[in-house]
Amino acid sequence: MRVIRHNTARKKDRASTDGRPTQAPIKFVDVHCHCLPNLDDGPESMEEAIALCRVLAADNVSTVVATPHQLGRFEDRTKAEAIRRTVGALNRTLGERGIALAVLPGAEVRVDERIDGLLARGEILTLADAGRHILLELPWDALIDIEPLLVQFAFRGVHAILAHPERNGPLLERPQMLRRWAFSGVGLQITAGSLMGDWGRYVERAAWGLVAQGGRVCLATDAHDGSQSPGMTRAFEAVTARLGRDLAHLLCVENPARVIRGEKLTSASNGINGKFGDSA
Repeated sequence: MRVIRHNTARKKDRASTDGRPTQAPIKFVDVHCHCLPNLDDGPESMEEAIALCRVLAADNVSTVVATPHQLGRFEDRTKAEAIRRTVGALNRTLGERGIALAVLPGAEVRVDERIDGLLARGEILTLADAGRHILLELPWDALIDIEPLLVQFAFRGVHAILAHPERNGPLLERPQMLRRWAFSGVGLQITAGSLMGDWGRYVERAAWGLVAQGGRVCLATDAHDGSQSPGMTRAFEAVTARLGRDLAHLLCVENPARVIRGEKLTSASNGINGKFGDSA
């Protein structure tokens, strides 16, 4: 396990009121967020986007992957170059406003038979534009076997990460299919708020079940506006309390960082006791 040694001199400079040193807050990477203005169902203006980014930064998110919907109903507005251009504009504005948040390009890609060809032509984006992971959104009303798509991705060295599987009823009713996909290397992106009950008790139970069973998992906000806390800090604390700090760090810090670096996700071989498997 990787050990991070903190600078003790800096800790002493951050002494708490009772004389004990305080620990710097953990910084998160959010790999699923709809923070770009006027592209999909996220912010409708740059000011709304800035408001969302302020909330992310206040929740200790230091880097966010902007993931507007590609394909589906926003297809004409979320071309790859439009996403990259809007990311650049948002980063410039954040710098001007003094908001400590870095935005990277990406997309939440609706499952579509055209994906492999579009990916080959650079018309859909991988997460952080790193060429390694693609965030897939499954339909809500039917279950599609994505095994053929996974084979196509494998030839390109690309791995699929499923967006918010804990909220997909048809998929939850067929856990054997999800296990088969996981065996093929699929990662799972669980929404932080799902663990906290923000989507109801059924989704909360499903989210904790997917986290506890292990696998290639990362947490993200799927935030669309700044009306409420993105939930990364709350989720980190909840996973720590329930399953241990090591697993919380893997899900909220290490695996999201691996995504933006274009590296393989680390699998939690046993989420209950926090023993981790190899990178996969």
